[in-house]
Amino acid sequence: MLWRLRAAQGAAARLARGIRGRQLQTYRRFGSDRQPIWQERWFQYTAGAAGTAGAVYVAVHTRESPTGRWQFISVTPEDEEREGQQAYRMIMQQYRSRILPRGSPADTLVRRVAQRLLEVAQTRGNWEVHVIDSPERNAFVLPGGKIFVFSGLLPVAMTEDGLATVLAHEIAHQQARHTGEKLSQARLLHLAYLFVALFVDSGAAQIGRSMTSLLLELPNSRRCEEEADQIGLQLMATACYDPAQAVALWERMRAAEGVSPPEFLNTHPSTESRIVNIRKWVPDAELKREAADCPSPGLLHDFARFGSGQDHYVR
Repeated sequence: MLWRLRAAQGAAARLARGIRGRQLQTYRRFGSDRQPIWQERWFQYTAGAAGTAGAVYVAVHTRESPTGRWQFISVTPEDEEREGQQAYRMIMQQYRSRILPRGSPADTLVRRVAQRLLEVAQTRGNWEVHVIDSPERNAFVLPGGKIFVFSGLLPVAMTEDGLATVLAHEIAHQQARHTGEKLSQARLLHLAYLFVALFVDSGAAQIGRSMTSLLLELPNSRRCEEEADQIGLQLMATACYDPAQAVALWERMRAAEGVSPPEFLNTHPSTESRIVNIRKWVPDAELKREAADCPSPGLLHDFARFGSGQDHYVR
């Protein structure tokens, strides 16, 4: 009986070794027969054709921005306005009960400054101004001409020149079509991520998303912000605001802000970088102000009321 048991154990051991051997052999044969997809000829042809078509598409939809920077925009102004309308409905739903009434001091101030800027900007849109009762130090303009200012910004802006700095910057985003630029970039990158996820690997697509955010999307967002600062400085100067006060505004912003992430991880330039750039652009903006034949500083208080009786551009 003992020898039979040992014989059975030996046969079972040989059978187990044989099975493991066949599994290992099958695994090695499977791994050696399949080459990576990027080495497949059909994939190389497909990727080459897609890359060529993408390059032509980008070239056709590339234009020069107001500052001479090349920007890729593949959407229409109507597309941008639709996005703006959607965002407008969401914001109104969120803040409707906190919007200051028409004719209140803060609303009148913001409306007056916006009116002067829009008279010289000549930017399309059905412009509306809303002041939100909130401590946030922020303002933004949606495509289609919807201006929102949080009341917490006003103490930091302090003067009409300071407020004009912020509003001119936001209006400049619309002049340069930065919303359309970001929408176009996002759509193009989405197609690229989809291609990689379908034909290569979903993990590679996720890595690509992180890399393009750090190396492409964030730097482009910072360039748009810098461009809006530059265009906005020219705009406020043409509207007879003092461009030198933009430096003072950002110095107050720097004193009021808390800890911010490193610039390369942010959508906006650091406040210090903005101050340096604005100081560099102020002399040209002052020439623009002189060319606009603006009144002397002593008359600015009266000039600030020019056009404020009739809101031709804002409501």
